[in-house]
Amino acid sequence: MTDTAPAGDRVSGLPLQDLAGFTHRFPDAGGIRLHAVEGGNPAGPAVVLLAGFPQTWWAWRTVMPGLAERFRVIAIDLPGQGNSDRPDDSYDTHTVAARVQAAVSALDVPKYWLVAHDIGAWVAFSLALKYEERLHGVALLDAGIPGITLPDAIPTDPERAWKTWHFAFHLVPDLPETLLTGRERAYVEWFLTVKALSPKTFDSAEIDHYAAAIAAEGGLRASLAYYRDAAESARKNHEALERGHLTVPLLGISGSHGSIPDMAASLSPWADNATGVVIPEAGHFIPEEQPAAVVDALTAFLDRR
Repeated sequence: MTDTAPAGDRVSGLPLQDLAGFTHRFPDAGGIRLHAVEGGNPAGPAVVLLAGFPQTWWAWRTVMPGLAERFRVIAIDLPGQGNSDRPDDSYDTHTVAARVQAAVSALDVPKYWLVAHDIGAWVAFSLALKYEERLHGVALLDAGIPGITLPDAIPTDPERAWKTWHFAFHLVPDLPETLLTGRERAYVEWFLTVKALSPKTFDSAEIDHYAAAIAAEGGLRASLAYYRDAAESARKNHEALERGHLTVPLLGISGSHGSIPDMAASLSPWADNATGVVIPEAGHFIPEEQPAAVVDALTAFLDRR
């Protein structure tokens, strides 16, 4: 079951962002509603996009038009993200993957390409392990995967620690909420400014949008929950990999100045068919830093398959 956007906002105080040629949808996802933005060629292959922390589907806004001529494009806010519902618990990536798959099924998509960044890539990896038969292939952008390539220890070397320090901080009970409530914009701005290659990648309005999504009801709690449930995500990933490796085509997309220098190499021990590409002049937020290059890399991957 799915519906189009009703009058007003699904999440109180958080306006829906419109993108020309695309429509807001709210498919049922196993008892909660996820927010999806759909457009493009209805007769083309479906491409599902997932964003990460501290973002929403809006992270794909400059990539989606480039894919829309040939593909049916669907960007989905994860549970707790953007205008999706914000359940109280169950943010391990296998539970979230089941909800994303339910939403995709409700949108009448039998098989699709899955493209995901950051925490979205955590979910996509678990989804590929759980629902491989529903995928043509998967592309993962600049992300360590819980239990797989995400390090167990946070480096203390200042040259590396700035990339991953927040993993430990987000795990501390209550303290992040105490320090960040009312200061969400400053926190989000740090990530968007420091982790992009150019500190001018995001303008003030874009920072405002992402910060508002986290500041809205339940947003901060949900954002932290993905990290707090990462150990459960890792455990379930290990269990799934004991049954077999990924066999669908996997594309690892790295930024020249991102967090993971070679996504394909990091994942190839667990994927039978992994290839990679490095996007020049990009930090962590590759879809917004180099959207044209991302469109080219994805189109080449999809065409080759």
